[in-house]
Parts: sequence; C-alpha cells; structure tokens
Amino acid sequence: MSYNIYQDNILDYSQNPRNKGTIENPDLHFRDVNPLCGDELEFFVKLDKNNKITDVKFQGSGCAISQAAASMVTEELMGKTLKDLINYDKKRILKLLGIEISPAREKCAFLSLRVLKLAAYSKLGKKELELKEKLDEEGLGY
Repeated sequence: MSYNIYQDNILDYSQNPRNKGTIENPDLHFRDVNPLCGDELEFFVKLDKNNKITDVKFQGSGCAISQAAASMVTEELMGKTLKDLINYDKKRILKLLGIEISPAREKCAFLSLRVLKLAAYSKLGKKELELKEKLDEEGLGY
C-alpha cells in the first residue's frame, strides 16, 4: 500500500470516526488530555462477566492522528479481553495507523492507548502513583 492510501485512511477515520459516542454505566471509563497539544480523549468500555469487551466508544477532540487512532483501536478491541487490552502496545497502534510517526506526534498517536490503559489499570485497582509508574515503564507517560 502506498503512503497516500495510509494518509487517506487516517483522514477517513478522523473525519468519519467509528464508535464515537458514550456508553451509559461503563465498566471502564477514563479521560485524559495531552498537555503538549491539547488533544483530548475519553473512553467508555463495557465488559461481560468474563472481562470480554462487548462495547467500546470514545469521544474527544484533537488532531487527525489522535482521533484516527482512537477510532481504529475501538474496532480492534471489540470482542477482545481486558488482558488483551493491557497487552496492547505502541507497536500495535503504529501498525494500525500504517505510517511513520515523528517523535513530536507520538503523544498524539498513543493518547488512545494511554487512556485505555489508565481505564484498565484503574479497574484492576492500581493507585495513581502505580498508574504513573506503569505508564512510564511502557513509554506512555508525560
């Protein structure tokens, strides 16, 4: 696939986001803002009794990369487990986006992963300091 096709894909996902919205009474919920650029994302996730993701939605605003990544990851996570979500990494997001991301845009690309992991770790009872340390270990800290 050519670079332009990937760019078109990012534009499509950002301009026509999939799974944008909210979920009433979500099992996982978290909101965060990238302090460097102001991108903002909030995720809502419903789990079944086996911690399988049955619905995932997001809302927020920001650049095309942050919004496209959020939209793409919602499609990827549908039907996955909480453990699958925790095991997602930056490489997976880059693969979804399909383009090289400059260091200045990495925080935009990884904001959805950061917010979803914050939600998952919170569900597992991690304290705020533990959350920060865990995200720093994964290269998702600010």
